[in-house]
Order: sequence, then C-alpha cells, then structure tokens
Amino acid sequence: MADAALRLQTLFEQLLGAPLPVRIRAWDGSQSGPPGAPTLVVRNRRALRRLLFKPGELGLARAWVAGDLDVEGDLYTALDLMAGLIWERGEDARTLVEALRDPEVRAAVRGLLRLAGPPLPPAPPPEEVRRARGHLHTKRSDRRAISHHYDVGNDFYELVLGPSMVYSCAYWPAPPADGGTLEDAQHDKLELVGRKLGLTPGQRLLDVGCGWGSMAVHAAREHGVHVVGVTLSHEQAAYARKRVADEGLTDRVEIRVQDYRDVADGPYDAISSIGMAEHVGAERYLEYATDLHKLLKPGGRLLNHQIARRPQRDESAYNVDEFIDAYVFPDGELAPVGTTVTQLERAGFEVRDVESIREHYALTLRRWVANLEAGWDAAAGRLVSAGRARVWRLYMAASALSFERNRIGVNQVLAVKTPDSGSSGLPLRARTWN
Repeated sequence: MADAALRLQTLFEQLLGAPLPVRIRAWDGSQSGPPGAPTLVVRNRRALRRLLFKPGELGLARAWVAGDLDVEGDLYTALDLMAGLIWERGEDARTLVEALRDPEVRAAVRGLLRLAGPPLPPAPPPEEVRRARGHLHTKRSDRRAISHHYDVGNDFYELVLGPSMVYSCAYWPAPPADGGTLEDAQHDKLELVGRKLGLTPGQRLLDVGCGWGSMAVHAAREHGVHVVGVTLSHEQAAYARKRVADEGLTDRVEIRVQDYRDVADGPYDAISSIGMAEHVGAERYLEYATDLHKLLKPGGRLLNHQIARRPQRDESAYNVDEFIDAYVFPDGELAPVGTTVTQLERAGFEVRDVESIREHYALTLRRWVANLEAGWDAAAGRLVSAGRARVWRLYMAASALSFERNRIGVNQVLAVKTPDSGSSGLPLRARTWN
C-alpha cells in the first residue's frame, strides 16, 4: 500500500514541531496533508537524501533546482506558508542540535534515513557555485561572482525583464492595477533617478553597475548628459553598446568593462548606483563610498539604490542566505539602511534623502515571475538550463514575498558631496527634485 506521503508528513511534523501547512505527494503517488493547500511534490527518494545530507535551506534549494522537489498550486502561497512555519520563528526556533536531543526527533530522523534509501549524498546541481579559495570581494572574485549571475544569456534576461531591460525595482503608480505596465514603471524609476540627481544637459554622469545600459541611454536621451557606464559583465557591455549605437548616442555614452575601483577620470557631476552596492560587501563598503565621493565634483550628487535587510540584535550573527549565495548572487551581502547611511556619511557625503520603495519591488518581482512563467518552455532548456530557470522562479517569488512581508526593503539614498561653503544645491522643500 502506498503510504510514503503520510509517513513524510508525520516525520516532518515531528522534526518541525508543528503541523505541516502544505500537502505532500510522494513518488509512490500517495498524498497527505490539509485539503486545498498547495502540494509539495517529492518526486523521488533523492530529495530526502539531499535534505538529510545538507539539512536546512541549502538542501531544500538543491532538491528544488534539481527537480527532485516541486510545488503544485500557487507557489507564493506555498512559500508563504512554509516561511511562516520555519523562517519566521526567529529566536524561538529550535536549532538542529537542540532538536536532536528530543528522542522523538531522533526517531524521525532515523525514519527519514530508512525512507531515503541508500545513504549516498547526491552531487549538487551544476547550477550551484563552485567556490574558489581566497578572499571575498577582490577584483578577481567580484568578476567571477558577476559573471555567474549576469553572463547567463541576454535572451533569458529579455524574457524575464521585458523590453526595458532594467534589472532593479520599478516605480509604480498608485494604485498599480490601473493599467500600468512594467515598461512604464521602469521608465518612471529611471526618470526619478534623473530628477533626484538634477541632471542637466552637458553634465557628466557615472553609472556604476550599468547593466544593459538602460539608465545610461535614458540619461543621455532624456537629459542630454554625457554618460560613462561601467560593468564587470562582458555580455551586459556588448548588449548595452548595441543599444547605445541603435539610439544614435555613441557620442554621449561610453560603456566600459571596468571595476568601479579602477575609474580614474573624474570628476563627475553625478553618480548613479542602481542595484549594484549589494555586491560590494560589508568589508569593502566604506572603500566603495569613499571611491565614489572622490569621483564627484564638489556639489555633485550620488543616488544609491540598494536592497536592505532588517537589522539584527546581534549584527555579528548575520549570515548570508544560503540559497541566494549558492545559486543567485555569490558573495552578495545585505546591510540595514542605517548602516549604509552611516558608511556614506563616514566617506564624507551629506545624506539628504532616504526613500523606501519596498512595495514597488514586490510588484516588480511578481511581473518578472509572470514573464518567466509565460515563457517557461522557451526559458527552461533553450535559453538556460531547466535548473537555472527553476533557480530564478524560486528566487524571484520568494523575494517578492520577502518585500511584501517587510523582511527586506529597498531604498534610494540621495547623498551630496557638499562643499565647505555648506551649499548643497538642493531645493529647500524635500522631494522637489530639480
């Protein structure tokens, strides 16, 4: 008699110490769990071996990426239910060591081992980062990390991001359901950045982490500025240069494959850094802020658009997300917005405005997920591997929920290299950008 699903439900509930909020369908066709809930599909025993040999988020991620685990029903609901059970327990959650002191938990683990079959650890999916030895956030290690994330095919990013090719939070009207498109919202975000920077014809703009050239093209076309865009991704640079040429802007936009630490042709009137600073790392952040401060002329403005995490009581206990570190943004680190502001001030900037646009990123991610799901047959196997497509679907859906639930946020920080005279050049009324 097929009963693997009921056995799994019982064992998982013993391990978690709470009822399982999703249904389970096992490899033998059996099902168990609350009716009407999303279904966690355990396709084979290998999924259990992945969880047992790497308990926690990384084991789950490996099983998902490899296709050993899947979800039927609404993915957002399933992730929200599981997050509420596991990750939102905070300091009340039992650690694995503490849990194993419980005889019932030890019995559950032994039961999973028997159910999993021969104890051979499966190899990680090929999409997982292979770690090189050495220090983090050297120029070499940053090139590798950026290549892993961005050099996966421009066609894939076109499918996910849409025609705007902007890989950062859009800026939606209120309410966004009133016919607003992703492309319009991304245009409005680029225009918001341009207005905050006070761009005027003839100025020089440095776009750090320029991606596929969207901000560079927008600033040159709409504001008449001269732009230098820098990226570590060769694929991004090639795409951006073609866009610049197609727009007839080669006399005003230069795209470089260059580390921001190697830019030496300042001063610039303004600097935009949109979704790049998450790659810098805590140890390098003051260096990043100081380098950008040096590249600005007195009175120049920096717009730093950056994802932030919630602060912890003990900041030394912060660990990067295992799934994102292994499959999405290698070596990426998030900091609380207060830490970012402090580091910018330590570098010499005067921080003039901080705008949270957290809800906007949730809306943006849901549109990207919809784009990926609509083009799934093209994406999974033709544009990228099926595993890579699964990485992106899980990453974007889980991130959308994290923004909606205020687990993470995103902020635009406007800072000025205020001269000794104290004249910032900004208007007296906040948010009157000109």
